[in-house]
Amino acid sequence: MEPTSATLITFGVILLFGSWLLMLKESFDEDFTWGLTTLFVPPLSYFYGFFAWEKAKEAILMSLLGWVLIFLA
Repeated sequence: MEPTSATLITFGVILLFGSWLLMLKESFDEDFTWGLTTLFVPPLSYFYGFFAWEKAKEAILMSLLGWVLIFLA
C-alpha cells in the first residue's frame, strides 16, 4: 500500500469514527431509543441523521468526507 492511500484511509476512518461519536451524542440528546439504535446498529443512525438534518448535519457531512477520503485511496 502506498503511503498516500494509507494516509487517506487513516484520516477517512478517523472521520467516520468521529462522525459516529457525534451522531451518538446527538441521537441520545434527542431520544433514548435513537441513541440505542445508533450505539448497537450504526448504519441505521444515518436514517436518524437524514430525518433530523438540522441537528445531525455536522455528523453526516463528516461521514461523507470520510467516505470520500476512503474511496479516493
